[in-house]
Amino acid sequence: MSDADITAAETLFSQGRPAEALTITARLVREPRPSHQALATHAFVLKALRRADEALAFNEQATRDYAQSPIAWHNLAATLGDLGRAEAAIPALKQAFALGLDRGATWHVYARSLLATGALDEAEQAYREALRRPPLTLEAAGELANVIWMRRGDMAAAQTVLDEAFRTGGPAGPLVIAKARLFEAAGDLESSARLLSAAVERMPGELVVLLAAAQSAIELGFRNEGWELAKTAERMAPDEPAVLNQLAIAELARGAPGEALAVAQRGLAIAPDHQSLIGWAAAAARAAGDPLYEQLYDYDAFVGVYEIETPAGWPTLTAYLADLATALRRMHPYEQHPFHQSIRHGSQTMQPLTPSTDPVLGAFFAAVDKPIRAHMKRLGEGRDPFRRRNAEDYRFDTAWSVLLRPGGFHKDHFHPLGWISSAFYVETPEGALDTAEKQGWIRFGRPPVELDPPMPAAHYVRPKPGRLVLFPSYMWHGTEPFTTDERRMTIAFDAVPVSDGS
Repeated sequence: MSDADITAAETLFSQGRPAEALTITARLVREPRPSHQALATHAFVLKALRRADEALAFNEQATRDYAQSPIAWHNLAATLGDLGRAEAAIPALKQAFALGLDRGATWHVYARSLLATGALDEAEQAYREALRRPPLTLEAAGELANVIWMRRGDMAAAQTVLDEAFRTGGPAGPLVIAKARLFEAAGDLESSARLLSAAVERMPGELVVLLAAAQSAIELGFRNEGWELAKTAERMAPDEPAVLNQLAIAELARGAPGEALAVAQRGLAIAPDHQSLIGWAAAAARAAGDPLYEQLYDYDAFVGVYEIETPAGWPTLTAYLADLATALRRMHPYEQHPFHQSIRHGSQTMQPLTPSTDPVLGAFFAAVDKPIRAHMKRLGEGRDPFRRRNAEDYRFDTAWSVLLRPGGFHKDHFHPLGWISSAFYVETPEGALDTAEKQGWIRFGRPPVELDPPMPAAHYVRPKPGRLVLFPSYMWHGTEPFTTDERRMTIAFDAVPVSDGS
């Protein structure tokens, strides 16, 4: 191995060519005794390709071959955390600390691991330790603010974390957006809008702030202001998909669906799998009476409703769902919804579910395999953005659980990183489901912005314990609020296609 090989792989990766970088690193780790750097770089590239399960073996090899390297132990812990194995990550982190590593990044991984195991007080302290050490990261500050908000609903304390991160050199634009989302989560849309408007004045070249301010203005009904901000962003970055996405929203909000559809299609020519652009193209097509809407939102073909079979080891599905609910409740210790997600009046698990060693959760992922494969077979092939991605196989990208309390709902949203998304019902608010308002039902087709004329939901599915609903990740979906004194517990996951040999 030469330093030039590592440099070449890193250069390819920085150029957005991770598969080519992997070709180099794979050759390096096949040498009789690969260097620590080769092992670390290979694992890093695998993780970037969302293949953390494969990266783990190389991180483990590094801790065997270079046991006195604290970085090796940090890397192992980080990958274990990515795989949802927080309990195994904690001893690796303690070994890194014992070998002298005292970096903010390591404390950050430690905080995440503690959070995932339910050690919430210790996790908060670890986050604070991470923020005391350079370089300060937006992720650590945002996660600590989120934990404080979810645990206690303490807006002042959560804001203080973000403000202190700004004072100590954190990235201004993203921190402003995080604070604006915190206001929004607390229901204070006007403060969120004022904050973003002031940020645009102070940071006129900050594209992410401009886009956030445009969306905020549109959501408050200031459609012309939102459109003007989106047009400013377009002048700054005319070929950026996120900019074209925001401009499509603004055009649709101001009553120009034809222009919105044209802008969305411009964006899709650049980024054909951009889930938000697909969703807004569908909404614009619906408003314009364009047949593209029926192609993208073919509810009969694309939305599948399945009942899972009773997993092996349980006498009945009811018995299994009771055990599943018990396992999931332990993962819902929070009083408030996360400020960066779609749920309101509920909680969401903060650790990935797919790699869990809990046999109850393992049985869930085994049980949904059959309906997922049946859905893929039913979809077949096609040229539309959903079916053209249908491949020989799939893998779970991520999974989480949501617990809604009375008054709870999901804002209309989409899943940016998925292909097939889902809702699986563990517990449902039975007293609410038969109301005229379809309380607690999942709805499809209503975008998250008020339009003139309104665009109501076009399709509904009634929840039922043991029911799995599968649909395109780009499809707008939300939940009708329920008012009964009940709870609604779900598991959601995103699946992505895997071609043979990839």
